[in-house]
Amino acid sequence: MEHPPPSAAGKVFGDRLELAARYVEHLATSGVERGLIGPRETDRLWDRHVLNCAVVADLVPDSAKVVDVGSGAGLPGIPLALARPDLRIVLVEPLARRVEWLSEIVEDLGLSLTVERGRAEENAIRRRWEGADVVTARAVAPLARLAGWSLPLLRVGGRLLAVKGASAPQEIDRDAAEVHRLGGARPQIELCGHGVVDPPSTVVSIEREARPAGRTRKKRST
Repeated sequence: MEHPPPSAAGKVFGDRLELAARYVEHLATSGVERGLIGPRETDRLWDRHVLNCAVVADLVPDSAKVVDVGSGAGLPGIPLALARPDLRIVLVEPLARRVEWLSEIVEDLGLSLTVERGRAEENAIRRRWEGADVVTARAVAPLARLAGWSLPLLRVGGRLLAVKGASAPQEIDRDAAEVHRLGGARPQIELCGHGVVDPPSTVVSIEREARPAGRTRKKRST
């Protein structure tokens, strides 16, 4: 095994550690060859990518319906599925070549995931997957734009969990008013994975509170 798992990975994945290791090897080989992962990332796939995403599971309710938007190389959706087999997850990705790769990996790992080609903002995707408990995203878009795409997919009380970096507080300050207009509560920062990843993963959590402002239905004139 060219990329052996760190000891912390056993705590996160348990008896599915072998599947997680196989996923990492896919990322390091065909993932790089097909442009889903940069070649410089192969030495930090576990900590920076797979474990960094898997620890978000701490914020996801039991048996939740999860929509992973802009899934790319399956991050964070596949690590979440490996860490939490109770979750019902759909990977939404617009690019055909990435969808093809994701479908191959999901089949090889034997995961009960759905891979869907499309964009979160498309009406067909919203109709098919609305009412989710959780929407996840990583490195997809700035917070306000991501909220605009993701909040309509959530049930009221559901949460957007966006894996972000050190600039998360600045994004929140800049975009909080627009998030509120879109029907979201004040964004909150959650740190996940203490003792598993260093530094812990930074996740921006936004609860869907209501319909977006200005989206109420107009009455028909008589």
